[in-house]
Amino acid sequence: MSKSTEKFGSGEARLYTDLQVKALSGKTIIGKASKQVPGFKSQLDKFEQQIALGSYSKSTLHNYARAVAGISLHFQKDVLSLDDEEINAYLFSLSQQDSKSDTYFKHCVYGLRFFFRMYDREDRALKLPSLKGQKKLPVVLSGPELKRLFLAPQRQKQRIIFALIYSAGLRISELKGLTIGDVDFDRKRILVQKGKGNKPRQVILSDFIATGLKKYLQGAKPRYYLFNGKVKGQPISAGAIQQSFRLAKEKAGITKDCCVHSLRHSFATHLLEHGTDIVTIKELLGHADITTTMLYLHVAHIPRRKVKSPLDILYAEQLASKA
Repeated sequence: MSKSTEKFGSGEARLYTDLQVKALSGKTIIGKASKQVPGFKSQLDKFEQQIALGSYSKSTLHNYARAVAGISLHFQKDVLSLDDEEINAYLFSLSQQDSKSDTYFKHCVYGLRFFFRMYDREDRALKLPSLKGQKKLPVVLSGPELKRLFLAPQRQKQRIIFALIYSAGLRISELKGLTIGDVDFDRKRILVQKGKGNKPRQVILSDFIATGLKKYLQGAKPRYYLFNGKVKGQPISAGAIQQSFRLAKEKAGITKDCCVHSLRHSFATHLLEHGTDIVTIKELLGHADITTTMLYLHVAHIPRRKVKSPLDILYAEQLASKA
């Protein structure tokens, strides 16, 4: 292990932002672009400013920075110096690669659009191709599938993480940032300090998970973050959670095309199926717009009820007397 790696593996890593660490490592796509492409490092600083201002989530700007780093490395020059034909050719090549997902292509277009606007180049941002919304219905796990998934991991920590995400409808970024003090066992609530858009909210602390959490805390003895990562004093990484999920999914024999976020989808859908109103679910999920929450109406199995006219309800007593 090099001295620089040791430096970032210690408490000193807290002095650096995630993007700065990646830029200095030279191993990630951001690090390679920082070392090989003139001017990219200063452009990365602008991304950092937006993170500091809190106008975008860290994960969103990391994805945008990776996208800009990718095209910078491809041409080995500053994105601002690229002409429209070069950018369109690059985007077309991405769209033809089976190895690149639709999400990666979307991040690239959105990242470039954000990048040009960051430099007051609205004209170039508008020239980028528009993306048609291809909303897919969320994948929802059944009760038996969830039970098998929760039992699959050997480590208690992983079982608790999956059950906690499902029980409270958490995003993976929200789970990562939870501290011991965010869990209120008495009031049966969990405080999510920084939800999407840096909006705090309270979520449910299930009685079932509370029991398991207490046992986990007694055994693991975390000091600050609820779930520690490999680096001392740092939270668990999203990659570690995703990898654990893939292994647990395979072991549980689940063939659906699901991911960690499917646990959040399952939480919302199951609440809806058990009679929770859509507005309450919206607040629990931390959605800014209720139309996002209404997507779950398309996948929830809600039995149809016999509908009565409100007029008959209004005059129910008179109707009963005539019967």
